[in-house]
Amino acid sequence: MSLIVCQGLTREYKKGENTIRPLDGLDLEIPRGDFLALMGPSGSGKTTLLNLIAGIDSPTRGSLVIDNTEIAMLSRNKLAAWRSEHIGYVFQLYNLVPVLTAYENVELPLLLHRLSRAERHQRIMTALEHVGIIDRRQHFPRQLSGGQEQRVAIARAIVTDPKIIVADEPTGDLDKSSAHAVMELLQSLNQDLGKTIIMVTHDPKITEYAGRTLHLENGRLVEQQKEAVA
Repeated sequence: MSLIVCQGLTREYKKGENTIRPLDGLDLEIPRGDFLALMGPSGSGKTTLLNLIAGIDSPTRGSLVIDNTEIAMLSRNKLAAWRSEHIGYVFQLYNLVPVLTAYENVELPLLLHRLSRAERHQRIMTALEHVGIIDRRQHFPRQLSGGQEQRVAIARAIVTDPKIIVADEPTGDLDKSSAHAVMELLQSLNQDLGKTIIMVTHDPKITEYAGRTLHLENGRLVEQQKEAVA
């Protein structure tokens, strides 16, 4: 059974007198444990789809069922609780808090959970160990390389043990070597920990780490390639 089911998924908004429709009647199923790469030109609906799956935005029409929950039907408070349990978000520009250490940045999502300090510490250390940056835990973002910052961001995304990781251009601001290391890490989270990953990228080389690639254009699915080389 699919973890994520989109049926007729549409998102539109007004811009002046015009109606902008970044997603237009999208039908898509994403199995549990999938590693899906999304490609397409700017404005094709890739990031909009990520934000809908992450519960950051709401669809205008259509259905979005994730783990048997129609998330558009949740109240604001229930949606926030659902998001903290199910979703880890990895941003292109890391979105780390500059005045907090790596450890403290990773701790932030856990502050929404009823955990003791000892439980939070254990989860943070486990997440930092998974991403291979435990020795940098007391460093501030300005003291880290871009690749290290993204590893901290990934640790923050997985520290609550979410079912789904959404990643918006996770290597877009990295050099080739750092990008390779980050993608190997995401691939490991998918293959070894069973995380479902939905990733937006413009780089065909990056899609080689995914299990399959979908192409969007004008808010619609236009092409699918399966079983990319891992």
